[in-house]
Amino acid sequence: MDMSAITWVDRIALLLIIIGGLNWGLIGLLDFDLVAWLFGSPEALLSRVVYTLVGVGAAWGITLLFRPREERGA
Repeated sequence: MDMSAITWVDRIALLLIIIGGLNWGLIGLLDFDLVAWLFGSPEALLSRVVYTLVGVGAAWGITLLFRPREERGA
């Protein structure tokens, strides 16, 4: 098994990082928190779950920085 290949966990983490990045972009540009809007408020349980999952995804994403690059054959 090629350990440098992207896994399903990596894909989920990247999706969560993208969701978090887009939400922060909306907050920065438009002062609009999409997650809070979708789930009622920033304090709502579902909002907090999404924020937590995005944070876990970002923590997992750190591991992507330190993995060896896949060897590419000529």
